[in-house]
Amino acid sequence: MFAGKFSQRVQDIDISGIRKIFEAAGSDAINLGLGQPDFDTPEHVKKGAIDAINEGFTGYTLGPGIIELREALSKKFREENAIATTPDDIIVTSGASEALEIALASLVNPGDEVLLADPGFVSYASLAGIMGGKGIGVPLSDDLRMQPEDVMEKITSKTKAFIVNSPSNPTGAVQTKKDIKGFAEIADDYDITLISDEVYEHFIYEGEHVSPAQYSDNVITVNATSKTYSMTGWRLGYVTAPSEYIQQMLKVHQYVQACACSISQRAALAAIQGPLDPVVHMREEFKKRRDVLIEGLNGMGIKCHKPAGAFYAFPEVEPEYAQQLIANGVVVVPGEAFGEGGAGHMRISYATSMQNIKKAMEIMKETL
Repeated sequence: MFAGKFSQRVQDIDISGIRKIFEAAGSDAINLGLGQPDFDTPEHVKKGAIDAINEGFTGYTLGPGIIELREALSKKFREENAIATTPDDIIVTSGASEALEIALASLVNPGDEVLLADPGFVSYASLAGIMGGKGIGVPLSDDLRMQPEDVMEKITSKTKAFIVNSPSNPTGAVQTKKDIKGFAEIADDYDITLISDEVYEHFIYEGEHVSPAQYSDNVITVNATSKTYSMTGWRLGYVTAPSEYIQQMLKVHQYVQACACSISQRAALAAIQGPLDPVVHMREEFKKRRDVLIEGLNGMGIKCHKPAGAFYAFPEVEPEYAQQLIANGVVVVPGEAFGEGGAGHMRISYATSMQNIKKAMEIMKETL
């Protein structure tokens, strides 16, 4: 009855492996598969939203976002990321997800290729496919970083863009300053666009965060309040790029979204202008959890590179082990959900309580 009704490009993609596991998890399971901070949104951020509601700030806003927020974000980019941008070159989006969507929609023609880490975040290849393009995996080095030379090996006449995610989901790897400069040089030398996904920028335990847009104009920088301020459900992201990019992305944003949620924008303004103390607290807690998790995994003989950022570990395991853990009440994400290169791994999120992590490791020992 429905044969032929649906577009092939949508039929060719599947529901996210992360989402499948998240929705199938039992209420009593220990969820190490969820990629969101387990901390509450800071009080001053919630107050910003409450004030907006009480003031009746509940209508449409300017398409790119309220000017006060774009001014604050412009200042943030200049001071924290060394990116010389202006409020006119920023779009406030419904999460980083929409920012990625409008970036790829503005770039990709049918048949174009988008290079991305393999394993890498699940949305990248699917979004490229929805736009009629194709995601091309770039294998990671032994320390789970994407190398500039490996990106160059994958470039063809069809390559339109490549995506860098540092710190990385799912590996927790942090690219070096040398890597980032190398990626920026590739963007300029080959005249292709680098999309830099920086949503975990504040959760780095070793190394430093470096934004490639300080080295090249061929960069679209994507970020969000979601992870930094524990605001995942508020759906508030943002993107900056040279005006030529922004003009094209704004067209797509105008028709798919119109504007980001007015209340979330006011909350984000309070977040960006407010203290970073809650963020520092989360980072310190994540680091403690990471250290306990890695020590426990290594003690079990499970090989795992110590993640330098984000809140994920990506240990090497037998393919069936992740499914066995899920059956035993510990939710993890099988590595193949993140690409062919993820086979033989699983992603563990330590954005959960220390108690849950320790209890989960006991089950891991028994399952081994």
